[in-house]
Amino acid sequence: MDKPVPGRRHFLISTAVVAGTSLAGAISANIRDGELGAPPRTYKGGVPWTEGQADSPPGVSGDDFKFFTAAERAFIEAAVSRLIPNDEIGPGAVEANVPFFIDRQLAGPFGRGDHYYLGGPWPKGTPEQGYQSRFSPAQLYRAAITAIDKYTHANFNGADFAKLSDDDRDKLLKSMESGSLQLEDGVDAKTFFAMLLQNTKEGYFSDPIYGGNKDMAAWKMIGFPGAHYDYREWVTRHGEPVPFPPVSFKGRPGWNGES
Repeated sequence: MDKPVPGRRHFLISTAVVAGTSLAGAISANIRDGELGAPPRTYKGGVPWTEGQADSPPGVSGDDFKFFTAAERAFIEAAVSRLIPNDEIGPGAVEANVPFFIDRQLAGPFGRGDHYYLGGPWPKGTPEQGYQSRFSPAQLYRAAITAIDKYTHANFNGADFAKLSDDDRDKLLKSMESGSLQLEDGVDAKTFFAMLLQNTKEGYFSDPIYGGNKDMAAWKMIGFPGAHYDYREWVTRHGEPVPFPPVSFKGRPGWNGES
C-alpha cells in the first residue's frame, strides 16, 4: 500500500541500468587500454553495500490507534471480523491485527491519497477505470463509517453497526458489496466495501512489519515461508511444501538466515 521511499521497483530498475552501463563502460575501457584484469569503474554516488548487512526496514507494532476514533475502531473490528472470521482453520482478521494495520495505513500516505488522482470531475465510473471519488481513502473511511452507522440507527432501533448481530452485519456487508445499500453524504457503499475488503486482505497477508499478520499466523496457515533470501532450488519443485518456518523482513526469533 504505502510505497517504500525510494520504491523497490524504481530502485531495482535504476540500479540495474546503472550497473549495466557502468560494467559495459569499464569492460570497453579495459579492453581498449589492454587492462582486462583491471578493477571495474564504480558508479559515483552509488549505494554502499557490505556483505551480510542490510538496512533494517521500518516496522510498526502495538495497539495505539492513530487514525480511528473509538467508535470507528469498533466498526472496523466488527466489519473485518465478518470478512475473515476466526475459526479452526486460522485466525480471523481481528486476531491477525488487521484493524491496527488499516489504522496505520490510513494515518500515512495511503490515507492521504498520495498515489491517487482526486481532482474532479467525479462522474460515476466503470470498474475498469479504477478508483473514482473525491474522497481520499482516509476521508472515505471516515465518511462511510458515519453514513453506515446513521443507516443502522434509522433501521435497527438506534444501534451502531458494531452492535448488530452477525447475521445483520453480514446482510449489510453483502448489500454494500452489491451496491444496493444507499448511503447519505455522497458515500458510495460499493466503493467503500471494495476498499475495505482489499485492505483487510492486505493486512491479513502482508509482512508483519506493517502491523498486520500478527505472529505471521496467516503465512503459517497457508504454508508461505515469507521473506527468505533465496528460493531458486524450489522453482521447479512444483507441489512440494517448502519446509521452512516463515520469516518476516525483520527475521524471526532463532532465525539464522539459512532456513
